Amino acid sequence: MDIDKIILDACCGGRHMWVQKNNPNTVYMDIRAVEKGTISLQPNWCVEPDIISSYTNIPFEDNSFNLINWDIPHKLGKDKGIITMKYGHLEPENWKETTSKGFIECMRVLKKYGVLIFKFNDVSISFKEVLDLFPIKPLFGTPTKKGVNNTAFFVFMKMEA
Repeated sequence: MDIDKIILDACCGGRHMWVQKNNPNTVYMDIRAVEKGTISLQPNWCVEPDIISSYTNIPFEDNSFNLINWDIPHKLGKDKGIITMKYGHLEPENWKETTSKGFIECMRVLKKYGVLIFKFNDVSISFKEVLDLFPIKPLFGTPTKKGVNNTAFFVFMKMEA
């Protein structure tokens, strides 16, 4: 793996939020790989990480990346629905622990003054509940409610080395 890459997508999934789905400066990481054709209604959808690993144990040294994208699953519990297939799920019994640990790991591998973009949907867990797990507050984000459930982005900066 090219350690000169400056961006980490710590939970890349199908790279849904990416405009540049194969950005050459990015390491794409996910806990799973899923072949094309798994979802018959979306035959080209797949999960193709560069590295298979969990965001709770990121296999990089401290202070490795300038920018981290962290788009974790937002649904509690596993089912056979297309949303769970595409985005994964959080385990009801340990989601707080894994989410907290994931945040700490992202901050560990982020360089000083590096930026962490955290994307989340409040379908199962409120923004407040998940943000309360983190030891620092976001600088800014999009936490406004306009419907039953919403997707939001929150931006953090590592101020210490």
